[in-house]
Amino acid sequence: MIDLSGVHIHYQAQGAGHCAILVHGMGGDLHGWDRLWPLLDAGRRWLRYDLRDFGRSTARSDAAFTHVDDLAELLDALAIDRCDLVGASMGGGVALRFALDHPDRVGRLVLISPQIAGWEWSEGWQARWEPMLEAARAGRMEEAKRLWWLHPMFDTIRERDAADDLRREIARFAGRQWLRDNHALVMPDIERLHTLRPATLLLTGEADMAEFQLMADIIESSSSQVRRIVIPGRGHLLHLEAPERCAEEFATFLNAAAAV
Repeated sequence: MIDLSGVHIHYQAQGAGHCAILVHGMGGDLHGWDRLWPLLDAGRRWLRYDLRDFGRSTARSDAAFTHVDDLAELLDALAIDRCDLVGASMGGGVALRFALDHPDRVGRLVLISPQIAGWEWSEGWQARWEPMLEAARAGRMEEAKRLWWLHPMFDTIRERDAADDLRREIARFAGRQWLRDNHALVMPDIERLHTLRPATLLLTGEADMAEFQLMADIIESSSSQVRRIVIPGRGHLLHLEAPERCAEEFATFLNAAAAV
């Protein structure tokens, strides 16, 4: 654990050398990387952490915050001037926004099925999201979690051996963000994607939801820094569905920087 100005952050690290940081998605925690963690390149330092009010990281106040500010403060506290960033889903949006806000602090960027901060979600998405909020706020947290498990984002993973990992992740989720989310409102990143400076690897599952496919299309077309790989037959959570492939692509992409 490490105490920052507004939050107690829980993190784990392994290895030594140049640091790469893993940022998990909505409803997850650092254990969402468990299938990938032992496969990661031993030639660098890897760090994974629980975002504020996920997992074992807890806010110290109800003040408005951003995950990007928390990440910047975490790097400062750990004396990390520059790192590579890997983010999945919502964590991909955090990593992308951090790279846009702090380009000099990011060496290379890996985005797995990323969200774009400030995205205007479709009516279809909101129609699936609202019943979860209503159930959680009515005190029916298990019903909210059941609806989350059945979300189309997870259609492909429910058919694979990693389904139990996702079940456990959802069971650990406290649901605080469904009850109250103190994350500050932010301006949409879509208008400034063309300013992205770090070399970026964008990993997309061929069977991911259309909304995330669209966000990936926009990111890919907005910057010449982006190299996109589409993984056949896989969906949204590639680090759970295809950890070996992810580890291979990470190593190829991140180690290319060291060879320059």
